[in-house]
Amino acid sequence: MPVHGWSIGHLLHNPSTRLRRKTVEEEWIKTLADGRRVKFTNQELPQTQAFITAQVERSKVVYSIVLNKVKNPLSHEEVEGYFEGELSKK
Repeated sequence: MPVHGWSIGHLLHNPSTRLRRKTVEEEWIKTLADGRRVKFTNQELPQTQAFITAQVERSKVVYSIVLNKVKNPLSHEEVEGYFEGELSKK
């Protein structure tokens, strides 16, 4: 979905965009109660936006969300909370 005329891929991977802003990116792995391991990422975008992802180990599916008007930085618990519904499905 375009953001202000730019695709997320362009925002995240265009070298000229990266030079104009300070990017804060974080990733971590959490083991769920059922033993599945999930890698989460949190990348702060300009203008109080964030791009967050979750991927269960050995899965090709990556859940991703672009958040608008969020307080940065988001805590690990806040990021994980956005994916609770999807990750509760097996």
